[in-house]
Amino acid sequence: MATITVNVKQVNDATSEGTARDHKVLIDRPAAKNGYDAGAMGGELLLMALGGCFMSNLLAAIRARDEVNISAISVDVVGTKEDTPDHFSAVELQISAAYDDPAQMEKLVTIAERGCLVANTLRNAVSLSFTIRPAVGTPHA
Repeated sequence: MATITVNVKQVNDATSEGTARDHKVLIDRPAAKNGYDAGAMGGELLLMALGGCFMSNLLAAIRARDEVNISAISVDVVGTKEDTPDHFSAVELQISAAYDDPAQMEKLVTIAERGCLVANTLRNAVSLSFTIRPAVGTPHA
C-alpha cells in the first residue's frame, strides 16, 4: 500500500498554501465570503483535482496508442452543491475534444476514468458521470 502526503499551512487569517512535492497552490475564500480571493476554494480545487487526474490519464492513454487523432481536449467539471452540510451531491465531467472516431474516444474516456485515482475515490461518495462533447467546429459537433 502506497501513501501520498501533501501539506497545507496557514498563510494569513483566511489563506492557506498547499504543497505537493515542489508545487504550491494558494487556497482561499472569495472576498464575499470574508477571504482575500488569493486562490481557489477547497471545493473548486477538489473539482480541479478530479479534472486534472482524469485529463492526465486520458492524455497518457492517447500517447500510448499510435495513430490516435484526438486534440483540443477540454474538461468542464460541474459540481452540484447541496447545503446542510455543504457537499457535492453529483459531479459531471463534460469532455470536449476534436476526434475522428467516436468509439475510440469513448474507449479512451473509459480507460482514463478507470485509471483516475480521484474518480475512483469519489465514485462511491457522489453521483459521478462523464459526458463526451465534440469540440465546436469538428466533424462530431
